[in-house]
Amino acid sequence: QVQLVESGGGLVQAGGSLRLSCAASGRTFSNYVMGWFLQAPGKEREFVAAISRSGGSAFYADSVKGRFSISRDNAKNTAYLQMNSLTPDDTAVYYCAARLSIRSNDYYTSENEYRDWGQGTQVTVSS
Repeated sequence: QVQLVESGGGLVQAGGSLRLSCAASGRTFSNYVMGWFLQAPGKEREFVAAISRSGGSAFYADSVKGRFSISRDNAKNTAYLQMNSLTPDDTAVYYCAARLSIRSNDYYTSENEYRDWGQGTQVTVSS
């Protein structure tokens, strides 16, 4: 099991940017696919972005494509989510998740495919 701690959330005005970080510990970080999910008030958790073990493959939800960017630094055991051009619809708790994978370029988009989760960080975008 890998332990995940998100940070970087906060309050930002529409059009602004935030960078979320997800620090991992407990296992070899480079063996894990990393994903970001969000859960808005009263809604189910939904996929945002995922990145392969190597960082060579990434996939985004249509709602964030072109605005958000997922990355990772395996030397620092940290994954990131750069969020630009934020809108009030992006307001949610953001979670990072990890999934052990044997293939370097795989990624996963379903929350059921991830075993380890962080506690979440709140992002609030004001209009």
